Amino acid sequence: MSADQGLGTALAAEHAAVYAYGVIGARSTGSLRAVATDAFDAHRARRDQLRTLIVSRGGTPVEPNASYELPVTPSTPAQAVELAVLVERGVTSAYLELTASGDPALRKMAALAMQECVVRAYGLRPEIDAFPGMPVRPAPSPTPTPTPTATTPSP
Repeated sequence: MSADQGLGTALAAEHAAVYAYGVIGARSTGSLRAVATDAFDAHRARRDQLRTLIVSRGGTPVEPNASYELPVTPSTPAQAVELAVLVERGVTSAYLELTASGDPALRKMAALAMQECVVRAYGLRPEIDAFPGMPVRPAPSPTPTPTPTATTPSP
């Protein structure tokens, strides 16, 4: 994937995140709404940064969709948290390709964006992901090995 494609992927993810956090904020109250508002603002700022970067590189930024199909439609605080964590994981994955860019400035921007997403997700649900942004693959089932039996000499 080229850097320009990676920027487009990250921008598309940021568009989706802004949409999702708009829904989360509209369906939340109290401290959860404050968290959603902060995340909305952060993703909007990243979206704007990416748009500017793409234009400065001579590209055409991808436009947002009119709406997005959400994996969870939040009607409870737990569902709102679930959606927010899914959004942060998705955006983290979108930036992953850019961390391999040959451009040090793009690598740094992508790494910082991923870090922000992981911190937000952890703040919502304190779980440790060994490799944030990496696709999850099922671990191979271990094959049992025969245990050697100790033989004791008979008296």
